[in-house]
Amino acid sequence: MSPKQQRGEATVERLLTTALRVYADSGRHGFTVNAVTAAGGVSLGSLYHHFGSFDGLAAALYIRCTEQLHGEVVTALGRTRTARTGVRAMVTAYLRFTEEHPDAALFIHASAHSGHLVAHADRVRAAEEPLLAAIGEWMRPLVEAGEIAPIPEPLVEALIIGPAAETACRWLSGAHDVDLAQAARVLPDRIWRSLRPE
Repeated sequence: MSPKQQRGEATVERLLTTALRVYADSGRHGFTVNAVTAAGGVSLGSLYHHFGSFDGLAAALYIRCTEQLHGEVVTALGRTRTARTGVRAMVTAYLRFTEEHPDAALFIHASAHSGHLVAHADRVRAAEEPLLAAIGEWMRPLVEAGEIAPIPEPLVEALIIGPAAETACRWLSGAHDVDLAQAARVLPDRIWRSLRPE
């Protein structure tokens, strides 16, 4: 790799790391192009050179955080053999990521309500697809074996990830009625029962 390429990669890394820190420290209203460039010591021209726009930077950060989260969930799922252990692995991996990487988890959940991702919807969908594909590959033989009801795959994802995501949102918002450890104990079996054939 040439020195120019190394400098470029270092700048990209600095911008992504700085953007996440600015969001965590200042929230949605403080997450501005001026705040990120000032905090990172990077010029506006450099940001636009590497990401095309501030929305491009936000989308790249969302994709990075999402790939980290989904990577952990998919890895945990790959170690399981049954429907029940698969559900438990996905839910606990999601909640563990939230606790261990709260800044990234906050940015993922908050970005769903921002306009930063609209222009990059195709890239965002591509980053989210591996989790849906992994859940589909996991559930198909379990449906054939009668362990899981034949539910459309996107709805299975919603049944498994939805409660974990909502719990994460409440915890990240500072709600004092949510305990992630308790959620990891209670939610998996409740979710698993919702997937069982009647």
